[in-house]
Amino acid sequence: MATDTTVRRWRRNPSLLAGAVILGLLVVVALVAPPLLSGSAETLTDDARLGPGAEHLLGTDAFGRDVLARALVATRLTLLMAAAATAASFVVGVAIGALVHLAPRWLRETCLRLIDSAVAFPSLVLALVIAAVLGPGTGSAIVAIAVAGVPGFARLTANLAATVADKDYVLTARLLGVPGPRILTRHVLPNISGPLLVLLSSSFTLSLLDISSLSFVGLGVQSPQYDWGRLLNEALPSIFAQPSVVLAPSIMLIVTGVGAMLLGDGVASLVDPRTRGTAPAATGAADAAGPATPAKESRAPQAPGGAGATAGTEPDGLLTVDGLTVRAGDRTLVDDVSFTIGAGRIVGLVGESGSGKSTIAMAVAGLLPEGARANASRLALGDLDLLGTPPGRRLATEIGIVYQDPIGTFNPALRLGAQLTEVARTHLGTSRRQARRDMARALADIHVTEPERRLRQHPHELSGGMLQRASIASAMTTNPRLLIADEPTTALDVTVQAEVLRQFRRINREHGTAMLFISHDIGVVGVLCDTVLVLHGGRVVDRTTGRDLRRGTVTHPYTRALLAATPAAVEAGATLSAVRWTGDTTPAQPDGTPPDGMPLDGTPPDGTQPDRAPLDAMPLDGMPPDGTQPDRAPLDAMPLDGMPPDGTPPDRAPLDAMPLDGMPPDGTPPDKAPLDGMPLDGIPPHGTPPDDLSDTAADRPPAAEGSR
Repeated sequence: MATDTTVRRWRRNPSLLAGAVILGLLVVVALVAPPLLSGSAETLTDDARLGPGAEHLLGTDAFGRDVLARALVATRLTLLMAAAATAASFVVGVAIGALVHLAPRWLRETCLRLIDSAVAFPSLVLALVIAAVLGPGTGSAIVAIAVAGVPGFARLTANLAATVADKDYVLTARLLGVPGPRILTRHVLPNISGPLLVLLSSSFTLSLLDISSLSFVGLGVQSPQYDWGRLLNEALPSIFAQPSVVLAPSIMLIVTGVGAMLLGDGVASLVDPRTRGTAPAATGAADAAGPATPAKESRAPQAPGGAGATAGTEPDGLLTVDGLTVRAGDRTLVDDVSFTIGAGRIVGLVGESGSGKSTIAMAVAGLLPEGARANASRLALGDLDLLGTPPGRRLATEIGIVYQDPIGTFNPALRLGAQLTEVARTHLGTSRRQARRDMARALADIHVTEPERRLRQHPHELSGGMLQRASIASAMTTNPRLLIADEPTTALDVTVQAEVLRQFRRINREHGTAMLFISHDIGVVGVLCDTVLVLHGGRVVDRTTGRDLRRGTVTHPYTRALLAATPAAVEAGATLSAVRWTGDTTPAQPDGTPPDGMPLDGTPPDGTQPDRAPLDAMPLDGMPPDGTQPDRAPLDAMPLDGMPPDGTPPDRAPLDAMPLDGMPPDGTPPDKAPLDGMPLDGIPPHGTPPDDLSDTAADRPPAAEGSR
């Protein structure tokens, strides 16, 4: 099956097939021509300067040697020199461009500027200078061309690696404690291989021309050796008297360059996983076995004070953020933010774009971008100090992250199975087979269809909703103490959003996982979260509860402005208000105390549970079930056919209750006769004209002015 798929991909890739055929023939010539044609190519005869004929197809040179035979024999040395120079420049250039991102910032910037300066020089000019310094010869020509090609590979690799380094899956690998070189080889280089392979093929063509150029001007291959450039140099004196002597090496140069370019373009398309076929369907045995049985796990109680001590033994909560400030250069991104999250609690961060929500989350996870630095009086997850250098294993297993973009969360060059099971295999010591079984059960538990097959697929083969659910399953693999959800539903449609939010509530309820939930949707935050922090300009301007958001009883002007700008919180037919709040006023609780004495973890002072509506009883648009808000039916209470749960028929009958001929099920004729009971001319079958045809002109209402 795999062989058939590979053959089909080759057949559908004409450039790859054409390039492989051309270069394959050249390789055969390079292997066969020297032992078979060396005699006619190198033996001196009296048949000097003969024109093309039957014995010598392209004639002979000034020493009676066959021109075509010499061009074919020179193929081996020319290809070997070009390949060696290209391989050396590729390896060194890619290594420099990739490793520069592991260096300190000052060293990286210095190296990048040096690379840019080297790229400014034409490669052939740089090669001529190096070859002139090293002296004529085959080895010096290879070194000169290799050194001249390094800056191009280094610059392209550095630029491409910089774009991939900010992807969510690379940040996740850093969170998991994956070493920098492994991140480069596993996550960065495979995703930039396409452009590098195209550059490799074009670099081979340029190396071929540059080496021939050096030989042509006398700085490359020296007699008695000869390559195509040397042949052109020897034919130059007789080019006007005998033009055929330059025809063979010129054609060989052109054909080789075209073949290399076609092969490079085809290989780049072949190795790109987004152009591959989909994973094979599940086997009959797997289908017969049925879907994997969901596995429900509960958080096991742990001894207080240990690494996994529960928040109940921690007076300040599970996650403690005290005086967090994040700066990038002279700019303050987050200013003096403090909050705590207890076990089983959900704290929401809401605010406009650029208010610092994601920056706070990344500071907690230790994934701030380079150039940004975090300071705080305390930033800890239980006994794990997040300001220092926490152990990679604990950081990877105790914090789970669900990112905003489900597509950018996964490495497109790797199959999902390897990515979803990496944490369990690396940090928990789980075997590959057991990790895949556990992940299949976790995917089935969050309603991902055919989990075994999904593990064999690439990310682009799944929908956004499936990828987001898979990222949730991956984040919960280690049963983390804290789950950070950074706008996890923004890129999803409404139906998928509802399912994803239900999964968050289920995880929080069944596992007791603390959550830091970030969203622009203030209605969703009000439904899902216990405590809500409203951010503006990197500062907490209001601390409220989800209950107050649902009831619309918030008092801070900025929070009320956000509610007024939310469609779900505005009466039907009303006008949405733009948020016009400058933040000049003092935050409602500058001392960090939420309103009405509510502590930061969302627990009321009397010890009772906060008024968090159950997921099944609260619609996801933020409307309470008591009907005090606009008349909008809850999501769980309204079936897809439009029939209310109490059985009262709506104004429009459900689709399955109305026959296709338009006749109601009780047999009562509708106002309009069914299609099959009315002929196309409008006359009923019994011959009586319809009412509108029997009206007289006097009975008809006058036509409107201007109508026809």
